[in-house]
Amino acid sequence: MPDIAMILPPREGFGPIHAGAIAMVVRRIAHVAAQSVEVYGGVQRHPLFPALPYRAVAGRWPWLYGLRVIAQLRRDRPDIVEIHQMPRLARFAAAWLPASRVILYLHNDPQSMRGLRTPRDREAALRRLHRVVCVSDFLRRRFMEGLPQIVMPPVVIPNGICADELPPALPPSQRAAEILFAGRIVEGKGIVPFIEAVAQALPHLPGWQARILGGDRFGPDSPQTAFLSRMAALAESHQIPLRGPVSHEDVLAAMAQAAIVVVPSLWAEPFGLVALEALASGAALVTTARGGLPEIAGDAALYVEPLDIPAFSAALVQLAQDPAARARLSAAGLQRAGLFDMNRLAEKFEDLRRP
Repeated sequence: MPDIAMILPPREGFGPIHAGAIAMVVRRIAHVAAQSVEVYGGVQRHPLFPALPYRAVAGRWPWLYGLRVIAQLRRDRPDIVEIHQMPRLARFAAAWLPASRVILYLHNDPQSMRGLRTPRDREAALRRLHRVVCVSDFLRRRFMEGLPQIVMPPVVIPNGICADELPPALPPSQRAAEILFAGRIVEGKGIVPFIEAVAQALPHLPGWQARILGGDRFGPDSPQTAFLSRMAALAESHQIPLRGPVSHEDVLAAMAQAAIVVVPSLWAEPFGLVALEALASGAALVTTARGGLPEIAGDAALYVEPLDIPAFSAALVQLAQDPAARARLSAAGLQRAGLFDMNRLAEKFEDLRRP
């Protein structure tokens, strides 16, 4: 039986070609765990990550999935249960698994999640669970809004990155003259401002091109939504290639070669894993100051206001025309990304799991 059971949301993919952000984080946490680990999640239609035990739990509806996860955990009796993004299941597990230490990991705004929307719900979670983990201080502050002083508030452990996942980063002087967007093609990720700003910038940048990688979701099963169709048409009208979802490995390879990676989020990013991976790839990062993004990028990024298209476009032109500025951002980004190395974060996870 595993020492640690890591529980994914039921629809989260867990393999090289269809893993979402939560799955990537769980895989990295498991990679540095000192104890034995098993990942529990929904039935997978595509190949799994190798060398990591995975227990598939069938359940078409979240409540059925939750019941079956609890039943399996009661049989397996792990010392530690780490539940990602499912606060109601975490509280249920704490009640039914009194011998296990139940930890809840939050990857999104707690005030938007069922089971945590009210201060009363969030206080109850703190009192009934072993610990609550937020992946950014932005999320911790959102969690604590309206709560009194708590003896054991949420702990912040940022998402990390494993150096052995990354392809060799090209030096700035050898990178492609390319402005890259990689991520979900949804409105909150700022894809419309990206296309509009790049369309204004490229006529001033001979020899440069832009590219978009991503779909509505991660993996080959991503649907062709009406919004995605509109974005594909808009990108095509400006001669910006938009390729659908690609594997995480391909995204990292593209970042390792592109001169500039843009993360133009409109919504308050809970963390911003793409921004961290861009820093670790050695690209010059352009992003926004929304949500947890400044916690990741610090002074290693060029910040823009994405809805101010002329200023956004001018910032891209200026950076593309300034090799020294790109080299400074690249060096600062690599140094910044080192703070999020999983081996460096491993001790925080071990402290978290102690009785």
